[in-house]
Amino acid sequence: MADDRALNFLDRTLDNLQRAWTELAQTTRQYIGGQLRPDLPDEDLARLRRQMESCIGGQANDISARARAAELGRAYMGLNQTGRMRFLVELATGFDIDRDTVDAAIETVAAADDEPARRVAESRLRQSLEPRWRALLRRFTTLPEGVKFLVDLRAGMLPIARDSVAVRALSDDLRVMLAAWFDIGLLDMRRIDWTSPAALLEKLIAYESVHAIKSWDDLKNRLGIDRRCFGFFHLNMPDEPLIFVEVALVNGMAPSVDQLLDEAAPEIDPETADTAIFYSISNAQRGLVGISFGNFLIKRVVEVLGREFPNLKTFATLSPIPGFSRWLDGILTTGDATLLTAADRKQLRLYSEATQNAMILRDLLARADWRQDDAVAQTLREPLTRLAARYLTKGRSGRVLDPVGHFHLSNGARVERLNWMGDRSELGLKRSYGLMINYLYRPGEIEDNSAGYLGACRVPQSAAIRTLARE
Repeated sequence: MADDRALNFLDRTLDNLQRAWTELAQTTRQYIGGQLRPDLPDEDLARLRRQMESCIGGQANDISARARAAELGRAYMGLNQTGRMRFLVELATGFDIDRDTVDAAIETVAAADDEPARRVAESRLRQSLEPRWRALLRRFTTLPEGVKFLVDLRAGMLPIARDSVAVRALSDDLRVMLAAWFDIGLLDMRRIDWTSPAALLEKLIAYESVHAIKSWDDLKNRLGIDRRCFGFFHLNMPDEPLIFVEVALVNGMAPSVDQLLDEAAPEIDPETADTAIFYSISNAQRGLVGISFGNFLIKRVVEVLGREFPNLKTFATLSPIPGFSRWLDGILTTGDATLLTAADRKQLRLYSEATQNAMILRDLLARADWRQDDAVAQTLREPLTRLAARYLTKGRSGRVLDPVGHFHLSNGARVERLNWMGDRSELGLKRSYGLMINYLYRPGEIEDNSAGYLGACRVPQSAAIRTLARE
């Protein structure tokens, strides 16, 4: 249901953008010379190339250049996947820097024999290093919803960039441009509640990426009196959340997402809550990947909630452990003899005919019904929890292995408590055998924790996690 709503919402967003640009574009249809075919064959690609040149060639205040950009954008949105790939490859390869010009500028810099000549030569070198596609991309910022178009355009580049060096360079350059436009100082943090516009609430359903919103009742429950939702917004995308976080105001550190999302659970008076649980944070704009907002958002929300509810003493997450099962599968493949203790082997052999450490664990976890068998599940609980603690505190190349863990540790949290069967959903069981983790944010320790982790990969952790990781 949520997936259908997301697709319908995204389709409507595309339709709205196309309609917004129709009037601008109709005056410039002659530049492309007719409708482009969806897969953009070579003949159409040549016409598209001329349109790109015309967009770049106009003056900054040239109204017709703005209209040509609108038609170019509408043409892109009318292409299929193959056509969009060809569009982006053409933009990346045909409108990059001119290397002959760069080489000549470098020679001029090297030949400069006095300070004024050197400075002039360096200025020309800087100009030569700016790819031509930037002029075209800037055209879109003058259009209605133009910044949103560029964000979505980059989202379309990301899968292509894996196999195309040229498109990767284009994507990276656009990311730099977007990072400047979406500087944290230009963002507005707003609370989202049940009285927010329906179109914005639809976007929460579409963009939620941690725990899918199953229905309007589910969403209403997440926006109840003892819940909070905050998002970052930008002036040029006022109705589009860039990122949003969902918070539950509760008593005590929550061990299970099922409890937090239980629609039948009674609401509590938020004035009596002593704990704020951050249980979902979702990046809403795929095209802004690589531009960090989450760390600023969490810190701002901690400040806002602390002022609104002085009784709050604990700020913590209830987070997934998305890489745990994949990591453990790799360890099982190597047959690591240290995986299980003697006590583990004794207990697990009651339910498996395997004899080696890795094979015993692999055999039991491969059973689709292991979690329904209480005896097997309870026998697996201790070794899986211990191995999860190792995984969450294990570093490589200056960071922990788990991506969610890296995010929260970078922000200044500490690894606090593991929760057995904290997420019983199919996804939770698949990625972490149902385990979830509480990361604790102590306002007075955030900066020191972040500096220690980012500077020396020191992983702040509770005594309980430290004990588990060493066993």
